Amino acid sequence: MIIITCASLSGGQGKSTIALFLSRKLASLGYPTVTVDADPQNNLTTWLGVDLDGNSPSLLEVLKKQVAIEDSLYLINDNLYLLPSDDALIQAQEYLSMLGSSAMVLRQRLKPIASAFQFCVIDSPPQQTQICLATVGAADALVIPAEASIKGFNSLVRTLALVEELTEIGAFTGKVIGTVPFRDKWVGFNQTLKSRRSIEAMAEMDSPVLPSIRESDQFEKAINQKVMLSDLGYGGLEYPFEVLVQKIQEVKS
Repeated sequence: MIIITCASLSGGQGKSTIALFLSRKLASLGYPTVTVDADPQNNLTTWLGVDLDGNSPSLLEVLKKQVAIEDSLYLINDNLYLLPSDDALIQAQEYLSMLGSSAMVLRQRLKPIASAFQFCVIDSPPQQTQICLATVGAADALVIPAEASIKGFNSLVRTLALVEELTEIGAFTGKVIGTVPFRDKWVGFNQTLKSRRSIEAMAEMDSPVLPSIRESDQFEKAINQKVMLSDLGYGGLEYPFEVLVQKIQEVKS
C-alpha cells in the first residue's frame, strides 16, 4: 500500500479538496483505496457523507488503539473506503505527545490494512501539530497543496522546512511528489498576474510544481453532489489529479 499525504501548514490551501478528488480518481481507476481524515475540522468526512455519532469508531480510537482499524472503515463506493474523524480528534494531541515518537504512529496503525488496499490518501491538519507530524511521517509520497497567493507561498516555505526537519531525524523517509498550486485564477484564457507570480515563486523552491488546480465553481458542485468532475462534464479539470496518479505510480514502481 502506497501512503500519500496531502500536507500544507496553513488553512485554505486545498488539502481536503485534493485528498477527496485524488481518492475518487484512484478508486475510479479500479484501485482499492482508503482515505484518512486526519484533520479535526473533518471536511473530508463531511464531504464523503459519513455522519459520526458518539459511538462511531474513528481515527481517534484507532490512534489510541481502542478500536481495530479494520472495524473503523466506512465503505463509500466501489474501491473507496474512509477512516473518518470528527472534532474529537483534537484529543489525540495529548496522546501522541506522550509517546515521544508521534511521527511513526499513524504508519504503524495503518499496517493491518496494508495488504487490502493499493493506496491510502491522508488529509492532514493545517497546523504543525502532533497529528500533522504523524501524517507526514506516515507518507511514502507527500503532496503539498499551496494556494496561488502570497499566503500559499509562505505555507509552502513552512511545509518544506518541516519536511527537511523530519527528514534529518529520519521521521520522514518518503518522497515529495511536488507542489500543487490551488485556486489558480484565470480570466478567460489569461492567468491573473497574482497567480502567475505566486506560481513562479513556488517554482524556485525545492519541490517540483505540478499542474495547478484552477479556480472553478465546479469543484464545489462536485463535492456537494458527491460525484467526480467528469460526471458534470468538466473532465478537463481532473488533469492535475491524473498527473498526481502518474507520479504516485512512479513511487509505487
